Amino acid sequence: MSAIAVQHVRAAAKGKVNESILASVLVALEKYGDRFGMDRPHRLAQYFAQLMHESGDLRYDREIWGPTPAQQCYDTRTDLGNTPAKDGDGHLYRGRTGMQLTGKDNYRQFRDWCRAAGLDCLDFVKDPDAVNTGPWEGLMPMFYWATRNLNRWADEGDAETITKKINGGKNGLADRLERLARMSLVLFEYRADNGLQF
Repeated sequence: MSAIAVQHVRAAAKGKVNESILASVLVALEKYGDRFGMDRPHRLAQYFAQLMHESGDLRYDREIWGPTPAQQCYDTRTDLGNTPAKDGDGHLYRGRTGMQLTGKDNYRQFRDWCRAAGLDCLDFVKDPDAVNTGPWEGLMPMFYWATRNLNRWADEGDAETITKKINGGKNGLADRLERLARMSLVLFEYRADNGLQF
């Protein structure tokens, strides 16, 4: 059982949260959090700091698609399992859920991970939109967290390494650190703006 509740997330958020996405995340944590080591406050604080940065306070669970020039390149990203042809794979396997699952291989890995855990999931490769339904939307960020062994870095208090493993660099590090401070305060029953200057 997780030690985080709706009021914690709302209080730590910098803006209004999407209640539907929040509900899915909390249901997944309640159901599966202990299995993946998400039962310690310092891990939850790191997890939510990253998740809330990536999703804009759980407001976005789908990549906003232009397509921008950078997004157009995703169509031929074979390193993500997309085909080398410009056939729409970039858009089809665009970022989804709060942690932005991207690329055909990642959708396949999430499906296989769920099935290996004994969960009767849909085929996310055939139906990528399905990751934004039911428990999968809340479970996918935990898959991302668990398969990258991010509890190890949370235990060391290393938000910078967690950021690099999620984003590939230090993009948004200041915001992630601010969110970590806010969530940590809230989890220990302080106000998120408890006299700290961010």
